[in-house]
Amino acid sequence: MVIQENLIAALEELAPLTVVGTAEDEPGAIAWLSDPANRCDLAVLDIVLSRGSGLGVLRSLDRAGASCKRVVLSNLSNRSHPRLRSKCLALGASRVFDKSVDIDDLVAYCQQLAAARSHPQPAA
Repeated sequence: MVIQENLIAALEELAPLTVVGTAEDEPGAIAWLSDPANRCDLAVLDIVLSRGSGLGVLRSLDRAGASCKRVVLSNLSNRSHPRLRSKCLALGASRVFDKSVDIDDLVAYCQQLAAARSHPQPAA
């Protein structure tokens, strides 16, 4: 919980975003993300949850055709688990970040998404 609170504080301070919801487990995340009253542009998922996994959340969002972007932020390193990274990407994650080394990359990604949203490209 402390790590989650610190991550939220860092993201809200360093990137132009507001965290609108959190969940501790797969059923909670799926319920929150599936509720039409809840809207988000980006879901940041961990693989290891208190119950279930981030893969299940990705799978559910993929099946539902969810419009929010999805990224995975996990301690499961891209280098030590390349098949897991591939699985996340196949299930609709746009990026996979390692908690221990990629926080700056996650912040930069969030900043890019916010900039693109503020300055949309004209349709061709």
